[in-house]
Amino acid sequence: MDVMSSSLQQQRIVVDQLRREAAIDRQTVSESCNKMMKYITEHEQEDYLLTGFTSQKVNPFREKSSCTVL
Repeated sequence: MDVMSSSLQQQRIVVDQLRREAAIDRQTVSESCNKMMKYITEHEQEDYLLTGFTSQKVNPFREKSSCTVL
């Protein structure tokens, strides 16, 4: 009887999870793509990969100066 009640409990957990997933608000792919394209075009001036850095000092990825041994 324990095996049967354990299996029933697992099935209830699965059903509850499926109900939660079914209740999630979904969007079409075309709608999501349009939103992403709008966001990208609105923020492209802030994207350093597109515009570059104003100076090397601002660039956090610049090569650090190597130290020399005296």
